[in-house]
Amino acid sequence: MTRPVFIVGSGRSGTAALAKLLAEVPGVEMHHEYLCTHIQPVAVRYHMGLADTADVRAAVACCHGAALRLTEAAVWGDSSNKLSWIMPVLAEMFPDARFAHVVRDGRKVASSYFHKLGDECYDDAAVDALSAWVDGDAGAPMPPPEKRYWWPIPRRGDPLHRAFRRFDRFRRVAWHWAEVNAAILRHAENLGADRVARFRLEDLVADQDALAGLFAFLDVPFAPALYAAFRRPHNVNRPEDWLLTARQRRQFDALAGPVMAALGYDGSPEYRVDYNPPVAAE
Repeated sequence: MTRPVFIVGSGRSGTAALAKLLAEVPGVEMHHEYLCTHIQPVAVRYHMGLADTADVRAAVACCHGAALRLTEAAVWGDSSNKLSWIMPVLAEMFPDARFAHVVRDGRKVASSYFHKLGDECYDDAAVDALSAWVDGDAGAPMPPPEKRYWWPIPRRGDPLHRAFRRFDRFRRVAWHWAEVNAAILRHAENLGADRVARFRLEDLVADQDALAGLFAFLDVPFAPALYAAFRRPHNVNRPEDWLLTARQRRQFDALAGPVMAALGYDGSPEYRVDYNPPVAAE
């Protein structure tokens, strides 16, 4: 009778902090990027048309499915950008699952990926390895399930497929933010509002009621002390903030402008992150 809940998004959007917060609630077993090396490769291949539903079902069944059968918690969840690509399969496998789509201003996400993750995502060598395998270059092996190799690239036939190998890391992470959120929006439209709800990180941090609304959607008990804990920055390996350069803004707008508009961020000024926000008494 365990209920599954999933938090999806681009990463660098508060998803790790939300996983940690939900794990503090009695009766909730919550994970961040559960068994990433098992799920990420097949999820990316599925999004790129290189794996089918059966492949995804097999991977999920032996990971999330097995965990759900064995847990004693009332709620079991995973907060992971990897799951964003396979939402339709998850929804079919777990009919009572709910998905919280957490979004953040893409300029801040792209800046965070670019400055803080280094070669963990979209470094030249990893992109070349995945591209060579996808393109069928002579002797090119499938990359190992290490995280750095399995970030989606434009599909074969996409106008950006060949050009992507020549992109710098900033353009790659900007494309990723737009691609993953666009995919989630398509999945959400098909699944319906009773199964998928969208929440902006900026609102969750600024408004206790917004955070309580996310918990209510997931049908998990909320307490004000959770908001006080969420206000403290989490998963911050470097408490530094960079605004985009003029060149990066042009690159980002070219790749992600339509998705920014779809998520309601168009026209809003780029903000600075406050790593020492005032926290109300618990």
